[in-house]
Amino acid sequence: MVRYLPIFIALALMVYCIVDVAQTQGDVVRRAPRWLWLTVIVVVPIVGPICWLVLGRPTRNSGGSGGTTPPRYPDDDPDFLRRL
Repeated sequence: MVRYLPIFIALALMVYCIVDVAQTQGDVVRRAPRWLWLTVIVVVPIVGPICWLVLGRPTRNSGGSGGTTPPRYPDDDPDFLRRL
């Protein structure tokens, strides 16, 4: 069973990165299209997911609105609370 552990870890990492790329907003992520990231993750099993996690994954502050994000819940939105 222990000899199959690296295969399971590589497969789990690949699935996690594929889902992460699929949920990332925008067609271009860190100067490469999403389809290219997906191809690299699937074709190069260990190095591809690691490259996505280190080089491709967008940072939290890389939103297009200058760092301000809209409120996620109605309780956090002052305009919504004013209308109550």
